[in-house]
Amino acid sequence: MLVQSSRFRFLFPPIQKRIPSSLSFSVASSAMDSASPSMLFLCGKSSTESEIAKSLKINDTLNLPNGGKVSALLQSEINTFRFGEDAFNVDLFWNSLSTKRFGRFLIWSPLLPSTHDIVSHNFCELPVGTVCVADTQFKGRGRSKNAWESPRGCLMFSFTLQMEDGKTVPLVQYVVSLAVTEAIKDVCDRNGFPFIDVRIKWPNDLYLNGLKVGGILCTSTYKSKKFNVSSGIGFNVGNEKPTTCLNTVLKELSTTPNEFRREDITAAFFNKFEMLYDIFINQGFQTLEELYYRTWLHSGQRVIVQEKNEDRVVENVVTIQGLTSSGYLLAIGDDNQMCELHPDGNSFDFFKGLVRRKLE
Repeated sequence: MLVQSSRFRFLFPPIQKRIPSSLSFSVASSAMDSASPSMLFLCGKSSTESEIAKSLKINDTLNLPNGGKVSALLQSEINTFRFGEDAFNVDLFWNSLSTKRFGRFLIWSPLLPSTHDIVSHNFCELPVGTVCVADTQFKGRGRSKNAWESPRGCLMFSFTLQMEDGKTVPLVQYVVSLAVTEAIKDVCDRNGFPFIDVRIKWPNDLYLNGLKVGGILCTSTYKSKKFNVSSGIGFNVGNEKPTTCLNTVLKELSTTPNEFRREDITAAFFNKFEMLYDIFINQGFQTLEELYYRTWLHSGQRVIVQEKNEDRVVENVVTIQGLTSSGYLLAIGDDNQMCELHPDGNSFDFFKGLVRRKLE
């Protein structure tokens, strides 16, 4: 097989407009005082998870990377503070959650550097399926070590799962993305909202009306013959800047004052993810491909791949067909040569640079 470095641009105008940032605004500097311990409220849906919460608090188990301190409290202590009506409502979340594994142990924080750091740094101390939700985060993690500041109105959460087959780990981000879009559909159906068409931009961005409104980040470590996967989701629910958000679009489509609630979306996500993940593990991603391709933006998209051939730059047109078994883009050239497109690792936008590998 031949590997060639290549640059890639759209043959036709891009499907969506590029935006200067992703999910966030700046947060007041006083809120970023890393010297203050982050408050973590440990919550369980059943008595089993509630006992885990008590144990973690008593043993002072949880912490942040680089020695960051946390203050662990229980769900019963939430009402001793005044967080405002827009704080994440744990009871609303429990009322909509119907899973057997995922999301049943919840860590909620009004202000946190990063939900992803909480679950990944404390992975072995937490039950698999734990979710961490923050109302505001100021050191959120993005692709290529990018940092994001996310204000109130943005849904931010990270959760844990364990996998044994390393070949399937790169594909789990697509299951997460699909679960987000299916969750939005479910909330719309249950509440009688107009259809909101959230789409997937490969590999891990979420778009609405041509604008980015969310993103997925999955990281993993290997320990004791298992992959410990931490998956993070950020989604603009009620904060319309810097792009748009669900509630802005819903307001434009509705004749009544409806709004999406973060608690409903989070619960719907886990309800959908648990079902999709079981299909993925037991039957493979190919079982979900048809649904995924109906949701993503790229079927039939034609692009130009620029490749260096000695001292010349050669342009080849390829058409995206789908995904390969390893999770990269499958494309076909006008010469009917099949190829696999990889990100080059240098471009903020994956579609600004790809490496093409010809398939035999």
